[in-house]
Amino acid sequence: MPITPTEKIWMNGELVPWDQAQIHILTHSLHYGMGVFEGIRAYETAAGPGIFRLTDHMRRLHESARIMGMPMPYAVDELVEATKAVVAASGLPSCYIRPIAYYGYGEMGLNTLPCTTEVAIACWPWGAYLGDDALTKGVRMKVSSWSRHDHNAMPPAAKTTGNYVNSSLAKVEALNAGYDEAIMLNPQGFVSECTGENIFVARNGRFLTPPLSSGALEGITQSTVTSIARDLGFEVAEGVLARSDLYIAEEAFVCGTAAEVSSVASVDDRDIPIGPMTLAIGREYARTVRGEVDRYKDWVEVV
Repeated sequence: MPITPTEKIWMNGELVPWDQAQIHILTHSLHYGMGVFEGIRAYETAAGPGIFRLTDHMRRLHESARIMGMPMPYAVDELVEATKAVVAASGLPSCYIRPIAYYGYGEMGLNTLPCTTEVAIACWPWGAYLGDDALTKGVRMKVSSWSRHDHNAMPPAAKTTGNYVNSSLAKVEALNAGYDEAIMLNPQGFVSECTGENIFVARNGRFLTPPLSSGALEGITQSTVTSIARDLGFEVAEGVLARSDLYIAEEAFVCGTAAEVSSVASVDDRDIPIGPMTLAIGREYARTVRGEVDRYKDWVEVV
């Protein structure tokens, strides 16, 4: 999706004009893929723009950096305030937010120890990643020929820029084959996650989502919809899923900050019903992120 420029980007402690937020061609992370990032959304609420689970996202950014051995020059609370400043400067009632920490210019080669960490936060308008009607109409999924990373190859628990080469290959393969999104299996052949979303599959009246050991990212939206589903009276558990479990699912959906809650209409051309549990969860999620559900209001951080 194309990016619409906004007024300012926060870079290393300062708000700079959008067109001046630049890096050198020899920036270390551009060459070696060593960076960590987050995807966050701000929604229009009655009290102004509300950033959903902002602090949780910045904690995960710090955790990703720690896994990668990357020193972070800003504390979680500093990044929270910087994000609010970026959103306020944009004047947007709702937007997508991208914080990123990366190794900057000055060192080259695989040794990151001498590198300096730089941090930037940008925001811009961005619609639903898998389509505005993805909850009600669903998306067509394909099991990818590309496997999700093994834990001892590229740590999937870290939201690392280099990890997403794997996801991009799977995404483009699916799009070129006429599908909307890809589902990735781990090296053992079990379901891990999609290219940018966690997946939930209903079997025998309850939802299962792959455990972290499968190679799935510990999703913030995943934990959100798990709480929502349980509060609605649905049973949710972590469980190992085989490819065949996808084909005979009673319902299925994927979720992530960009995709929100999107129903799965088919996997490898096996139709899956768009069911009442998924629709209820998706609608409650849409109300939650906009600060309309009292029990979840603490998740919405107003700018």
